[in-house]
Amino acid sequence: MCNACGNPAAPGHWTEAGAATPGDRLRARFHRAALLQAVLRPYGLTAHDGVVVPGIQIGTLAGAQSIVQDLGEVWAEAERLSGQAIDPLDPRYPDD
Repeated sequence: MCNACGNPAAPGHWTEAGAATPGDRLRARFHRAALLQAVLRPYGLTAHDGVVVPGIQIGTLAGAQSIVQDLGEVWAEAERLSGQAIDPLDPRYPDD
């Protein structure tokens, strides 16, 4: 682990359950980022997990950026950046 930034994050967050290998963990992170992108786009937000920076980058289309550690923090930060309530369980979102 990098002492300066803490990357890669220690495994064990519940959202990574079932990731047997580092490759599985990476694929799961990219899939999760794609789903977040689909959910947040209608609110004028972007989501990115580039693996280089620890956490998930949430941004506005105007350029404001924030980094959160995990999915538990995504929703509060997305609501703060967008200025509106976000329901990740809204049935119009993908269920992949």
